[in-house]
Amino acid sequence: MEVIKNSSLNTTLRNRTKLCLVVLLLFSSPLLAAGPAGFHDFGVEDIYGDEFDLGQLRGRKVMVVNTASRCGLTPQYELLEELYRTYAGHGFLIIGFPANNFQNQEPGTNEEIIAFCEENYGVSFPMMSKISVRGDDIHPLYDWLTRKDKNGRFDAEVSWNFQKFLIDEEGRLVDVLSPRESPASEKVIAWITESR
Repeated sequence: MEVIKNSSLNTTLRNRTKLCLVVLLLFSSPLLAAGPAGFHDFGVEDIYGDEFDLGQLRGRKVMVVNTASRCGLTPQYELLEELYRTYAGHGFLIIGFPANNFQNQEPGTNEEIIAFCEENYGVSFPMMSKISVRGDDIHPLYDWLTRKDKNGRFDAEVSWNFQKFLIDEEGRLVDVLSPRESPASEKVIAWITESR
């Protein structure tokens, strides 16, 4: 009699465990399918081909910029570098993402791009591998940056080279600056220097 009760109890426990696992999977599947929830959840490749985990930037303010070497706005590299050197010690970082989405203004290889940036503008802030920032082949990070349903803040399709996205210490998108807006504008300086 005791064996039957234990067997029945074990079957009931196994069934409940299976049910709990099924419920857990059902509720977690949409979260897993949604992909990265925030900026810090992404991994990208730097311009040298090494993995760059954006999670290492927790606690820092970040400006993300899509760049190009043959654009009328290319001289913004100088302002970006000056801004980076001035405020890197304040927990601020700039990340450049070369992209060839606008009139073939970034046709070079990663090696050509970094050589151009270093030789002409002394760029020392992190540059990533060339990606697409719009269209069918948009990089997942830029898909997140440009879609309100993913970033929770703005729809902000990239309109041209040197569009700037401001990310706070917790990995939330806080603002988007037009390509022509100076990366060293008063608004940007105030954001970098404001305390949490």
